[in-house]
Amino acid sequence: MDPLEGEASVSIEYEPVNVKDVLVEMKDTAELLIDLSYSAVLHSSEEIAREVLRLEERMDVLEMRARMGLMMAVRNPDDAEQLAPVLGIVAAADDVSDAAGDIAKIVLEDIGLPEAMRAALPEAVETLVRGVVDPDSAYVDRTLAAIDLESETGVRVIALRRGDEWLLNPGPETAIRADDVALLRGPDVAIGDVCETMTGTTDEPPVTDTPGVEDLERAVDTIVHMKNLSELAVDLAYSAVLFDSEPLAEEVRNLEVEVDALESRFEAWTLRAAADAPDPIALRGLIHLGSATEVISDAAIDISEGVLREIDVHPVVQLAVEESDEIITRVEVDPSSDLDGTAIVGGVPNTESTMSVIAIRRPGDGWLLVGDADAEIRGDDVLISKGTRTAAAAFEELAAS
Repeated sequence: MDPLEGEASVSIEYEPVNVKDVLVEMKDTAELLIDLSYSAVLHSSEEIAREVLRLEERMDVLEMRARMGLMMAVRNPDDAEQLAPVLGIVAAADDVSDAAGDIAKIVLEDIGLPEAMRAALPEAVETLVRGVVDPDSAYVDRTLAAIDLESETGVRVIALRRGDEWLLNPGPETAIRADDVALLRGPDVAIGDVCETMTGTTDEPPVTDTPGVEDLERAVDTIVHMKNLSELAVDLAYSAVLFDSEPLAEEVRNLEVEVDALESRFEAWTLRAAADAPDPIALRGLIHLGSATEVISDAAIDISEGVLREIDVHPVVQLAVEESDEIITRVEVDPSSDLDGTAIVGGVPNTESTMSVIAIRRPGDGWLLVGDADAEIRGDDVLISKGTRTAAAAFEELAAS
């Protein structure tokens, strides 16, 4: 039975929409779905998994509205050529949504998942929790700027659900209301107190055991790495489209190849682990997780396909660029550059640049996600970084000099 069975399907009729706004919302929704679905699994949270299914239903509505708007926009063959990749973006976002729903159902349908999954969470990883805002909370009817949670505690409100309405990426002027469903992300040391202040209840993290099967440890570590690479691939794919960047689209392809290779090893380790695991049936969820993760990686390729095929970006997508104050860039470090040998701590290089390095592709070594560890930049590294346009221009110049 569907975990949300009984809820009425949303009736959709054509109405004029701003396709640019719909595309931006689909992008934000897809990114949040990936985050929530894996958090539901890693924290064994049925409540977060149910929010995934609600968001999946919202994505279905967005997809239909985007398709209707794009069909109405086609007036000639040139429009059709430019809008075809946009339809691909819409379909790929829905693929991400469906994969996230499949991941959430691992928890909701009790498909089975080893405790090693939750033991795989690194100590430094931020925790995601869901809570309903208590009417007596000190946060009620105050804006996020007034509460200043992030500066005071490091905890961020990444989304709010108000009835059927979703507030994605809430800004400083967003006010918290009683009975809002809040999704919080932050360090373990602080998020419990914030959750208690907001909801009036204490969040109890699940108790986990350290896995005792070597192949299972490898499989779990691999699936976590696959998740991170797939998430990065989706982020890069949208950036490749929004900024019409063929180099970024090529990096999406490189990431997809890496995820495919990891999945092959992951399947082998999972099957070997089944021979020694006390309950092999509990590994079914890992297989589901691996398949869904590859779907997300493949969707990233579909998002950037138009760029790879050198089809001009439609103006509706270029308008969406204006919604982003931050951009993602790809730079290759010249061996004679001042960046060669520069340390990265907490994602930030030890330079005057304000760019944040989120990933490194190192020839011969593959991908290093900088969020997982500190690193040192080397000549010939390909750096994937995030920051303002001004900072990006200065960083590219630094990498080349």
